[in-house]
Amino acid sequence: MREAIRKDIPLIVDYNQALAHETEALELDRDVLRSGVERAFDHQHLCWYFVAEMEGKVVGQTLITYEWSDWRDGLIWWMQSVYVHSDYRKRGVFQSIYKHIESLAQKDPQARAIRLYVKDDNDKGMSAYRRAGMTDSGYVVYEVELD
Repeated sequence: MREAIRKDIPLIVDYNQALAHETEALELDRDVLRSGVERAFDHQHLCWYFVAEMEGKVVGQTLITYEWSDWRDGLIWWMQSVYVHSDYRKRGVFQSIYKHIESLAQKDPQARAIRLYVKDDNDKGMSAYRRAGMTDSGYVVYEVELD
């Protein structure tokens, strides 16, 4: 596990594209996606990417963002853009990603929880998250898209 660097941007874009396609059958606008990933690197006080390497290749990723919790007087770490290349699934890659993020969060005195959201029909993802020790928070996420 390591913090992603700008050299990883093309692969992060590819993995995010694959994630959207696999989990939601979405084809993301590649230019918008690339701009979003690049902007994340410009705002690392708000978010940061991590990648997992195996056999000399980047095989997985996650993006950490933060939510301030007034109820907890601290930060909730959100794992987003979680992706493991299909050739490396069921080989402990997600477990490594999660354990790395958990270790970092435990060292942050402001961190109160780690969360992620998952599409309600992503049974494989939910199974992996449960195996990592995560539980259903009981929340349902609502949204409105803005132009």
